[in-house]
Amino acid sequence: MSSGIFSLAGRRAAVTGASRGIGAAIAGALVEAGAAVALLGREAATLEVVRATLSPRGRVVIEVADVAEAGPAKAAIGRAAAQLGGLDILINNAGMEQVCPSLEVTEALWDRIMDTNLRGAFFCAQAAARVMTQRSTPPRHGASILNVCSLTSEVGVPGATAYTSSKSGMVGMTRALAAEWAGQGIRVNGIGPGYFRTALTQAFYQDAAWEQALLAKIPQGRFGRMEDLGGAAVFLCSDAAAYITGQVLYVDGGYLAAF
Repeated sequence: MSSGIFSLAGRRAAVTGASRGIGAAIAGALVEAGAAVALLGREAATLEVVRATLSPRGRVVIEVADVAEAGPAKAAIGRAAAQLGGLDILINNAGMEQVCPSLEVTEALWDRIMDTNLRGAFFCAQAAARVMTQRSTPPRHGASILNVCSLTSEVGVPGATAYTSSKSGMVGMTRALAAEWAGQGIRVNGIGPGYFRTALTQAFYQDAAWEQALLAKIPQGRFGRMEDLGGAAVFLCSDAAAYITGQVLYVDGGYLAAF
């Protein structure tokens, strides 16, 4: 468990999209840092697998909800807070992608990506902030919302226009909420994963030549590993980042620096 200013002991966190990949990895890092964690996702069975893995290390509960549906998502945040006895941290991680040439993007596909990645993130943040501001005396450490953005928030990727638009919007949302909620003791930051092989991004890794060309552009010479994200997430949610809000930390092996 982390100690000192990096410790999350006594804090309560909700993580959306926590049944696999980045969400599960960040949830694990929060548990290791001492937080009690609510895992949110669309399928109880996959959430239970993650809970079974993490429960020996700390308190972990689950709530089933699709963040693309604002009403049920907000209700799930409320239930998570009730289970944990409050809420100090929200990780807005749930997302979807479907590689598609821009001329072939349908309204239905556009809406599905936006509803999950941006609209859902906003209403989860809104629901979490309402819980976070209900306390008569704000906790010393304040509260933290961390939005999982993307490298595509900064660079264009062919075939990912809807996804790129949603993640760019998330950066703007992060800054606006940070400015609005700072006075209420809520910090809002983002984390921008570079190239990580996940179920969501697997379609991009089908071409070996593409992989090799991309690796040549990453100064560290490798794709990201799930464990590369946990420390950054814990840092931004901890007292070590008490004076940081409205920022996006890119975890990309130096890709943007060399772009």
